[in-house]
Amino acid sequence: MEHANANNDGKHVHDSHSHHEHEMHHHAMNEGHDMHSHTRVTHDHMNHTGHEGHDHAGGHLGHMSHMGNLKQKFWISLIITIPIILLSTFMGERLPLQFSFPGSDWVVLVLSSVLFFYGGTPFLKGAKMELKEKNPAMMTLISMGITVAYIYSVYAFISNHFFHAAGHRMDFFWELATLIVIMLLGHWIEMRAVGNAGNALKKMAELLPGSAHLVDEHGNITDVDLKQIQIGQLLIVNAGEKIPTDGKIVEGNTTVNESMVTGEAKAVKKAVGDQVIGGAVNGNGTIKIEVTGTGESGFLAQVMKLVSEAQQEKSRSETLSDKVARALFYVAVTAGIIAFVVWFLITKNVDIALERLVTVLIIACPHALGLAIPLVVARSTSLGASNGLLIRNRVALEKSKKIAVVTMDKTGTLTEGDFRVSVVESLSDKWSNDEVLLLMASLESHSNHPLAVGILEEAEKREIRFPAPENVTVISGTGLSGTVEDKQLLIVKPAYLDQKKLPYDKNRYQELALRGNSVSYLIVDNEVAGIVAQGDEIKEEAKNTVDGLKRMQITPVMLTGDNEGYAKNVAAQVNITEVHAELLPQDKERLIQSWQNNGKPVMMVGDGVNDAPALARAEIGVAIGAGTDVAIDSADVVLVKSNPSDILHFFSLAKNTTRKMVQNLWWGAGYNIIAIPLAAGVLAPVGIVLSPAVGAVLMSISTIVVALNSMTLKLE
Repeated sequence: MEHANANNDGKHVHDSHSHHEHEMHHHAMNEGHDMHSHTRVTHDHMNHTGHEGHDHAGGHLGHMSHMGNLKQKFWISLIITIPIILLSTFMGERLPLQFSFPGSDWVVLVLSSVLFFYGGTPFLKGAKMELKEKNPAMMTLISMGITVAYIYSVYAFISNHFFHAAGHRMDFFWELATLIVIMLLGHWIEMRAVGNAGNALKKMAELLPGSAHLVDEHGNITDVDLKQIQIGQLLIVNAGEKIPTDGKIVEGNTTVNESMVTGEAKAVKKAVGDQVIGGAVNGNGTIKIEVTGTGESGFLAQVMKLVSEAQQEKSRSETLSDKVARALFYVAVTAGIIAFVVWFLITKNVDIALERLVTVLIIACPHALGLAIPLVVARSTSLGASNGLLIRNRVALEKSKKIAVVTMDKTGTLTEGDFRVSVVESLSDKWSNDEVLLLMASLESHSNHPLAVGILEEAEKREIRFPAPENVTVISGTGLSGTVEDKQLLIVKPAYLDQKKLPYDKNRYQELALRGNSVSYLIVDNEVAGIVAQGDEIKEEAKNTVDGLKRMQITPVMLTGDNEGYAKNVAAQVNITEVHAELLPQDKERLIQSWQNNGKPVMMVGDGVNDAPALARAEIGVAIGAGTDVAIDSADVVLVKSNPSDILHFFSLAKNTTRKMVQNLWWGAGYNIIAIPLAAGVLAPVGIVLSPAVGAVLMSISTIVVALNSMTLKLE
């Protein structure tokens, strides 16, 4: 995830310092190379004992904040349900193992009332929200079924026990109990499978410290709550501390690690006049900054605002099951009313007409429908997890078939995101490659510059031991000089060689530079002895991933904050033709919106805080597992292995999952296609009315088929 530094006006800021006087190439050190300290996905997204109901998906999932602890509700409701099943009838008939005793009807009434108001309340609240939005869906359908079942059953109980009406009125306490329990189970399974949405905004806020060291007009330093800091004030930031606000350095020099904010893993050298971003970590120097942005004007606050707005719009997404549920709701209500009217006109008996109406409305919410999607989602997420995919929002699975554009961040997504030594070459017969590295490591051993760190790490990797240098001096605009074992050494950038007219292979330099490398030369006793290149490497799977997307008729696009020349070079190597470079977070989000406005749904793949707005805005946000927590919490899917080819696996899994969802919904709804007309009495003239036995068989077959079909889901 790349970032072009920005001031509070949103304009690009270019560092004036020489970055340890090494050649940083035109993309510089601060325009790529994100490692994010390789923060892995360590969260247990599958363990949600208290927050199973939270999800930023739309439809009924978007209303799940009212469901509370689903695990607890399910188990308590199940305990209440068992005696209800044993003591009450199914559609007026007793099933095997059922029994009764004097007063058992009262026990059933009390337990059913407790169950309705405890286990059913979440669905009733959800229905209230859906109806308020004039968008009846799954919650409304479930609520209709359980409410009608409860109210009519209470009416039947009162009528049978107190008014002794002619004939025994059938109650639906059995249906009420099993419907509530199965629907709670289904939602719990689904919520456990997809995990919760996390809180990207909270994670962003935690990037800032709680207080700052304020310098008053007399030079006194006091610790002040961050909320009290105002633009124009002066702050002291000590070595190793988080920078509290956006600001401009007015005193001191340091290196700054901006990885948690911008994705730039390597420390960036900062001097007087340079901009710093709140949330970044100060390195080895103490600096004084003038506050340029805080509160709503700060860089991080602007990113948080973008994420929040995008999540709110995205929350309106609608699931396939919601669409089916809405259709069933309208069909059931219409069929029920018609059945009531027709039966009343024929029989002139309100009780008979009411019984038909109630039967239709209850049957309209079959048990199979409650399990149709959750079982598939549970199986899908399990398959995904075993293949490096963490599905955090199941709506992403349904949206995948509409994706027209896949936008990808460069660093960390298509490249390794690890700035390291890629080339060590001797340019003289006097020295081997390892000897060149030894001399350079020795001279760089007293430096904490990012390039120096890279060289020292490579020396350690090769187990090269080096002597201590002497007389090490920083040469302004050039590099380093010093003595190692009586040899006069220089580490310089190519401009120095041009200036001194020292011969070197310029084609080789251009080749390395265009690949995004920062190139340094070693001079030993006025002779060019060797070259070291440091840069990011393209992931092996990147090109195959891009080619795979093209075969699916999906357009791959690179979105990066990096230098345009380097970005295009990387894009060419992975076969991407459309590149947008030097982008700020709002630029990425704006581009995604433009595709969406043109009817092209977008998948965004990224790994850092400045990708978060784009991840939240896209139809499907995919975070790299080695990315920041903020990116992960903004995403719908996480590539745990940070392997871009898992994008193709996701599309394959999503295709198969969606197919199973449709199949299960047809089985669940198929029950209704048969049962609703029969319950309404369309075949009554020929003596066929849905009997309890037939209803039981249809409901059981539908549920069993849905369960078995879900288990056959595979990842091709």
